[in-house]
Amino acid sequence: MKMYLISDNVDTCTGMRLAGIEGAVVHEREELKSELDRVLADKEVAVIILTEKFGREFPDLINDVRLSRSLPLLIEIPDRHGTTRDENFITSYVNEAVGVKL
Repeated sequence: MKMYLISDNVDTCTGMRLAGIEGAVVHEREELKSELDRVLADKEVAVIILTEKFGREFPDLINDVRLSRSLPLLIEIPDRHGTTRDENFITSYVNEAVGVKL
């Protein structure tokens, strides 16, 4: 099984290539949709890594893939500028998912 990166940033893509992860750099909605469709057709790809920017700007595309497929797993990572999430986002996420305040 392979991992694949879809990034809006050349530096992120270069860093992942150094780690052995292939990827593509896209900037527009249609480019992202086209690249997602191409990667989703590849049954060898088990994990798609996306930069957080895509989750913020195009949540409908990302959520559609997440809700309609069990594989590949979509993971959002911060780019070289850092994350836009608050410092307790993991605790907040667990609280919402479990329904218990930790």
